[in-house]
Amino acid sequence: MKTDLNALATLVAVARARSFRAAADQLGVTRSAVSQAVRKVEDALGTAVLRRTTRSVTLTEAGEALLERVAPALAEIEAAVAAAASEGGRPTGLLRLAVSSIAEAFLSGDLLASFRAAHPGVRLDIVVTDAEFDIVANGFDAGVRLGEVIERDMIAVPVSREQRQIVVAAPTYLAAAGTPSHPRELTQHRCIGWRSSTDAAPYRWEFTEDGRDFAVTVEPEVTTNDMALMVKMARSGGGLTIGMAETFAPWLSRGELSEVLEAFCPPLPGFFLFYPSRRHMPLKLRALVDHVRDWRAHRM
Repeated sequence: MKTDLNALATLVAVARARSFRAAADQLGVTRSAVSQAVRKVEDALGTAVLRRTTRSVTLTEAGEALLERVAPALAEIEAAVAAAASEGGRPTGLLRLAVSSIAEAFLSGDLLASFRAAHPGVRLDIVVTDAEFDIVANGFDAGVRLGEVIERDMIAVPVSREQRQIVVAAPTYLAAAGTPSHPRELTQHRCIGWRSSTDAAPYRWEFTEDGRDFAVTVEPEVTTNDMALMVKMARSGGGLTIGMAETFAPWLSRGELSEVLEAFCPPLPGFFLFYPSRRHMPLKLRALVDHVRDWRAHRM
């Protein structure tokens, strides 16, 4: 079977966008051309790779298996071409990043603004998301997450100090409802919870006692995927909430929030920039990795 790389690249674009129209817009071609490319792949394989309905496009089992192997290979080819085409070794092109919403240091603006100033030929497309997914299959060059949830086959570069996940509340709430002395007492309190997406269960609050990790299933009266709303609710006396210490730092320093259960919240690995191991690492990604290392060495 003769491999048509353009057709495979088109299939990957459709699979990522879950839409023929969106893939056509992204690639700058007609919807008919996208359909023909996908049909060419399916005819060559002798099996369907996409399920099409009037509302959605999803991968078949064969499509999932193909995408898992093809997407990294195409990324490798693109990286090799980009490396060869880069003028005078200067990084250029679009760098796509999937970044956790609680990666405060990375999203502060300083790191990214200084990177853009140093490398004006690189454009950034940053998706702030807490959903866990395969960054390669979804077309991202790299991601930023807590170290403990990064896949082992990824290369990870630290972008922050150690972190602490803590529980906080407004002093007015604690004065009225009391201060919990152990995480198991959280079930008796009003809690403001977090979920990563609409189809995910609310986060189970995690703690450590005598070197052993455990989780408490709270029943939040408010659940959201927006940390800013969680902070606002807590400051307004809406209940206890949980998050990274650096997220709450401004309000803790002003006394608007108070930390509780500190003994059960030890340090944990911080945030890391992670990316797949590639023989031909794109210059734009290499530039970001080097910039992160230099920025961290001088500011942390």
